[in-house]
Amino acid sequence: QLTLEEVRMLVELFYLPYHHGPQAQHLLEHFRWLRANSLSVGIPATAPDACEDMQWRGRAQSFQLLCAQTCRLHSRFVSSAGRALLYDLHPYLWDIRNMLLAASAFIRWLGCQSITAPMLLGGDAEPWARRGGLFGELQALLPVGNSCDLFYHPPPLFPSSQLYLLRPLLPLDKVRVTARRGGLHHSGQSSPLHGLQQLSAAPALAGRLLGSFLSLSPEYAFVLEDEGGPCGYAAGALCAEGFLQQRDSSWLPAIRHKYPRDLGAGAAALGQEALRFFHAEPPAVPLPVLRRFPSLVQLGTAPRVLDVGASRSLAICLLSALRANGSRGVFCQVSATDRQQLSFYSKLG
Repeated sequence: QLTLEEVRMLVELFYLPYHHGPQAQHLLEHFRWLRANSLSVGIPATAPDACEDMQWRGRAQSFQLLCAQTCRLHSRFVSSAGRALLYDLHPYLWDIRNMLLAASAFIRWLGCQSITAPMLLGGDAEPWARRGGLFGELQALLPVGNSCDLFYHPPPLFPSSQLYLLRPLLPLDKVRVTARRGGLHHSGQSSPLHGLQQLSAAPALAGRLLGSFLSLSPEYAFVLEDEGGPCGYAAGALCAEGFLQQRDSSWLPAIRHKYPRDLGAGAAALGQEALRFFHAEPPAVPLPVLRRFPSLVQLGTAPRVLDVGASRSLAICLLSALRANGSRGVFCQVSATDRQQLSFYSKLG
């Protein structure tokens, strides 16, 4: 059963339309302060104002703790509430859970960056663009808060108690990414990493999915985890034009040297597919696209991630990070014949 503290938190999250309970108010206050003071992050410990850095990180830890408690509340509520109460209240709690997954990861990301550009909010939104209550106020504080399509989606018909963690990619993840990505697939496809162990070199197909982003744009990479481990990723490049030029001029030649064409002889079909990908000429992106949508994004989830809310939180966090550094728009590269990929990105709004 839910504890008294959990019931109190549930009430405080949805206290009154324009008045929040104490814990919800703490969430908002922490988020506002952390976003407004993010420039103080990254100061060396020996600097005279290192206390500002410690203060920021202390408040960030408190904010992330509140976010984690709310995510656990959602999971426990799904497991213990009566069916009638569950279906009445779940849509609201699910919305807040998704919002706080993205907000917590965005604050974690700010703690790893030194943001010099202003956080662009894109002007004041029309009153109908955001919902009321805590959800709407949190939405307004994210750099992509005016992108309404990202935030409006129906809850699942069958609520799940699965717990998720969304966070930026860490340096150690780069070492582990190929070893732990066996369950991942790219945008709805069947897992492409099976069979890689049959190649004599390192897992080439994991490099196909994320290699260029990990090498050239690691600061815009996020990981989604559930109780089984990593189950999703989002990666982006702030300046796609420069990123693609660097990928084609330096990263791809190095990868082609590491994985020669004849390496895949006798390997599984998926391993050969990875090698063909590396040695094929990548399609050119039209210049008008790069001018209007200067940033590139790529997302993928494991087949077990059935909750579109977690996938949307992944997208919101990546887009917020790009927007915070001045991006005006993003695009993704999808094969016109791949219905699964098209469906995956369309569901993200």
